Amino acid sequence: MNDNFYNHIYQRQQEIEPVPPNEVIAAWITDFFSIIFPERAETMSSSPKEVEAIFNRLERQLVTIMNATRACGNCDSTEKAKQFFANIPELYRVLNTDIEALLAGDPAARSRFEIIRAYPGFFAIFFYRVAHQLFLADIPLLPRIITEHAHTKTGIDIHPAASIGEYFFIDHGTGIVIGETCQIGNHVKLYQGVTLGALSISKKLAHTKRHPTVEDHVIIYSGATILGGDTVIGHHSIIGGNVWLTKSISPNSTVYHRPDIEVVEQIKS
Repeated sequence: MNDNFYNHIYQRQQEIEPVPPNEVIAAWITDFFSIIFPERAETMSSSPKEVEAIFNRLERQLVTIMNATRACGNCDSTEKAKQFFANIPELYRVLNTDIEALLAGDPAARSRFEIIRAYPGFFAIFFYRVAHQLFLADIPLLPRIITEHAHTKTGIDIHPAASIGEYFFIDHGTGIVIGETCQIGNHVKLYQGVTLGALSISKKLAHTKRHPTVEDHVIIYSGATILGGDTVIGHHSIIGGNVWLTKSISPNSTVYHRPDIEVVEQIKS
């Protein structure tokens, strides 16, 4: 390698804005997860005052992270963090509807503790809902780092800008993709390998609705692919496994395909 290459790398280093390591951001949200849901905590708080002190520490840490990433530009990061933490009771309420949906919808689920501690679907939903609140506060970069951390841990890829209603159910989950402009209603169930994606990846469509709308009480089974910003899955519909959809369907529909499978049994002599 020559000096020109070393100079190029040095110049790139000068151009990059300082950002805390992803591990620092992941540690912050992991601590936040543990205080919201003590089922994940190593130790329990000794009093409400200690709980309050932990929340205050997490709020200060968020301010530090936002300032270090210059995520707010000219905004008041302290005020942004304060607003985020003021919305935590509502965030907590919605997350508990997701737990209820998982507990009611999965016959294998034995308890809230099991869902909170062990279910990758809830892990991904938690990280998405926190990231979505930061996204709504117009904080760039951090939401995407948070959801990508969940993606690496679970294989579930939810864009922080997607809009997802209450009582959201993800079972198994590996391979699920939910795009940026996707809109999902209440009481929706997704199984592994579902893609809610775009018909085109053209950059000129960046500011348009590219991903589908899924209305209330829809079940989408494993391997289904639903594409396009104009595609609407009507409420109370069922989408079967491995279905490919690029157009809207009416409410109360059932969509499936008939695979041509033949089983030939060997007759033993």
